[in-house]
Amino acid sequence: MAAKHFSRKRAPVRTPVPGRKLSLQAAAEQLRIARGSSAVVPAPLPLNRYVPPVTQFNGLHTSRLLPARYSDSVLTRIADSDEDLQLIYALDGATNERLLAEANGRLGITARELVFDVPYARIVNAAFAHPHPQGARFSTPYRGAWYAGFELATAKAEVLFHRSVQFTEIGWLEREELDYDHYHAEFSGSFHDLRVPGEPSELMTETMGQREASLDPVSYIASQQLAVELLESGSLGVVYPSARRAGGTCLACFRPGAVANVRKGDLHRLVWYPDAPPTFTRMARSARSSAEPARLRTVEKKNAAE
Repeated sequence: MAAKHFSRKRAPVRTPVPGRKLSLQAAAEQLRIARGSSAVVPAPLPLNRYVPPVTQFNGLHTSRLLPARYSDSVLTRIADSDEDLQLIYALDGATNERLLAEANGRLGITARELVFDVPYARIVNAAFAHPHPQGARFSTPYRGAWYAGFELATAKAEVLFHRSVQFTEIGWLEREELDYDHYHAEFSGSFHDLRVPGEPSELMTETMGQREASLDPVSYIASQQLAVELLESGSLGVVYPSARRAGGTCLACFRPGAVANVRKGDLHRLVWYPDAPPTFTRMARSARSSAEPARLRTVEKKNAAE
């Protein structure tokens, strides 16, 4: 049966949708950059009186969905030989945020905080070295975090929401298919927990609304400020109820070293429709997508040795 043809359309008007709102810190930094000053890591805000309670985890299992294209470097597809790949890799290293961070050349995170010689170290480090330009709920434009769901269904709901926001913002009205790798990771240690309000006290009376503000489904201003404060105080990260799936729970880990036992699971395909509910389907993984290209690993090891 012939494949159904979907015409390419563009919406005439951009429809406002809930999503990221630039935090005050990020807005100030962008203004400084626009005026020609050098970029700096924003100073942490004064510690608020509200501090979420702490919950201890021991081998907590989580799920994270990442676009499958991140698992297979595009460099191997455009290189005709190992020599060409070496040159292309060197050029990429001059601008790749993860490689710059691993060489201690990136603001926001030092090489000492990153992980090396562990499975999927490249994937873990990239989560912290490639922050969204406007940050995310508990991370800023200068330092990312490892986001995951306690449940795979929660990870899917988060991906569906943010993809829908992106497509709506650009007025995209065409069917899309996107493949995602399911990464498992485990966490042990004390995490600040926003699932419960905690016991009120006189010291936090004036900031009782910060927990609610940090869970705002539209604005990330309060949550980013709280993340900066907790990171400065040495926090491993936060656990919080998902704003995209009722009853779901999310985790944002601030420290690369706390992301343990990372392993790749199934491949999932997101089919997004502009006028129908999107779907996720588990797919059979091809031999080519089941592991990183051997040539790239060889080049990375050679560059690391140099």
